[in-house]
Amino acid sequence: MARRPVTGTAAAGAAGVMVRPQPCALAAAAALAVLCAFYYAGSGGVGPARTSAPPLPVAVAVGESKAKAGEELLAAALPPAGEAELHVLLVLAKAERNAALRAKAEGALRSLVRFGKLGPRQALVLHLLSDAASKSLGKALLRDALRQAPFKYKIVFHDVDVLTEKLLPVVETMQRLFSAGSGTYYSDSIFFLSLAMHRVMPKEISRIIQVDLDVEYRTNIRELFEEFDNFPEGAVIGIAHEMQPVYRHILWQYRKEHPGTRVGEPPPDGMPGFNSGVLLLDLEAMRHSDLYNRLLDPGAIQQLANKFHFKGHLGDQDFFSLVGMEHPELFHILDCTWNRQLCTWWREHGYSEIFDRYFRCDGHIKIYHGNCNTPIPEE
Repeated sequence: MARRPVTGTAAAGAAGVMVRPQPCALAAAAALAVLCAFYYAGSGGVGPARTSAPPLPVAVAVGESKAKAGEELLAAALPPAGEAELHVLLVLAKAERNAALRAKAEGALRSLVRFGKLGPRQALVLHLLSDAASKSLGKALLRDALRQAPFKYKIVFHDVDVLTEKLLPVVETMQRLFSAGSGTYYSDSIFFLSLAMHRVMPKEISRIIQVDLDVEYRTNIRELFEEFDNFPEGAVIGIAHEMQPVYRHILWQYRKEHPGTRVGEPPPDGMPGFNSGVLLLDLEAMRHSDLYNRLLDPGAIQQLANKFHFKGHLGDQDFFSLVGMEHPELFHILDCTWNRQLCTWWREHGYSEIFDRYFRCDGHIKIYHGNCNTPIPEE
C-alpha cells in the first residue's frame, strides 16, 4: 500500500500500487451475484508435480440471503474433518487493464506458493475480496499461481458490494474520517472492510491474515500464523509499525500541543503508527472485545479523531494507527521483518534528517512490501 498523501497525481500512483487485498475472483454464473465460493484441493505434496493448470472449481449454489449465502457456501466447501485451515485474505481492486498491478499480484502469489509449506493435515484457504471488474483477472492469476502448489487449498471469493452493504454504517464513517475525499483511491469502501471483518466472516473462522498484493514472501506463510500465539491478553490485531514519518506529519498539531509526547515518534520507544500491508485479525477476539467494538461506533471514533486532530487519507491503516495511539493494548506489534516497507517518499519531503530512525529494519526479511510502487529486491 502506498503510504503518502494521496492527492492529484499521487492518487493515480497509489491506484497502481494497492492490489488488495492488505487483498480477484472466478467468473461465475449470473446467479452468483453476491458472495461466491469455490473449492479445489491441491496435491498436498503427494505424487508428481502438476505440469498443467488444474481446472478451476465449480460454483456452489447461492443460499437464501446475501449474508447467509456466504456462510453456507463456505461450510459446503470445508476440507475433510480434522484438517486445519489457514485463512488468508487478499484484496484485488481496480485491476482491469492494469498491467503493472497484475505483475505485482503475480509476484505476490508466486512467492506465496514457492515458500509455502503446510503440514500434511493443513489446507490454505484463500479469501479474495474483489470488485466486479477485477474478477476475470483474479481467475487468471489464481490459475497460474496455484498450478504448482504443493499444498491443499481452498478458494473463497467475496463480492465487495455485498460486504459493504452489510457494514454500511461503519464504512461510511471511516470513509469520511480516513480518506482524502470522494473519488480518491482510499475513499473506496474496499479499503475499510478489514476493520469489521469479524462481523462478516463466518463464525467458524477464528483467525485470518490479510496481506496486500504488492508484497513478496521470503518465508513460509505458516510461520506468520504462529504469531497469533504471541498475542498478549486483550490484543485483537497483529500489525507492524509504519516505517515512514507519516503520522508524525499527520499529528503535527497534537504534537505541538503536547511536547514530549510519544505519539508520532519513531520506534522503539515512540508510537509511529501502523502499516496495514500485513494484518493478523483474531476474529474471535475481535468479536468478544467490547472495547474494540465500541471504537467502531461513529461517535466514539469521531471523538478520538477530535482529540488527536486527526484527518487521515490511508483507509484502514489510519483507523488502526489512531486507535493504537489511545489503546495500544489492542495490538500485537509484528517485527518489521514481517512487513518490510520499501517506500522512501517522506525522505525527500521534509523528513530526511530523521527518516532512517523510522525506516531501519534489522534481521532476515520475511515479507517485502513494495509500497509507493517501489521495486522489490530480487531473491
